[in-house]
Amino acid sequence: MAPIKSKKTTTKKLKPIYHPLVLYNLLSGLIWGYHLYNTLFLYPKIGQPQFYFETNKSLTIIQTFAVIEILNSLFGFVRSPLTTTVAQVSSRLLIVWGIFQVLPNSPATNTNKIIYVTLSLAWSITEVVRYLYYFFNLIQPAPPFILSLLRYNLFWILYPTGVGSELLIIYYSLNEAAQNISYVYKYFLIFSMLSYIPGFPVLFIHMIHQRKKVMKQLFAKNQDGLNKKKN
Repeated sequence: MAPIKSKKTTTKKLKPIYHPLVLYNLLSGLIWGYHLYNTLFLYPKIGQPQFYFETNKSLTIIQTFAVIEILNSLFGFVRSPLTTTVAQVSSRLLIVWGIFQVLPNSPATNTNKIIYVTLSLAWSITEVVRYLYYFFNLIQPAPPFILSLLRYNLFWILYPTGVGSELLIIYYSLNEAAQNISYVYKYFLIFSMLSYIPGFPVLFIHMIHQRKKVMKQLFAKNQDGLNKKKN
């Protein structure tokens, strides 16, 4: 049997469970899990628009909590690019504050439209998986295999669903913005919609490249593990 060539590896420095970054990711995963629970179990019971009225304020608070991610990136606590982080967080803050709170009677949210529900599902599933992935990545050598698979495969469906829901919510709010705020705010919302045109492909392609790299590493590790068991 040929000897197995050793690869140079670096030991990742794990963080204790009480580390602020670890706690932030755990808490974020839990509060997004709370909204996911409401979407799956509360919405079928009360329907729209009651589901929107019952949950939009808590969703706004949960999403606003993500401003911490900008600070983490700014001060180098995480490796996420600052520009990308600001763009992603800002686009969601526009939805929760610029629509849900400033225009609470927008037809995009307070009628029987399903857009708010698809947005809730896309956002909450994405964030539960993402934050738990980061949590386990900080406290152990590698996240669980299933979390890695979900993290780098669900985006094929959830990212377009979330972005599409965001755009429709803004679109259906344009008349409400012009009537109750000003035409300037309406054009600001239109400009925000146009910003998705260059932004979405860049972020989506970035995720595709990340998926290719992570999947290659993930299955290579699994194959190495199987080879060691055989040997």
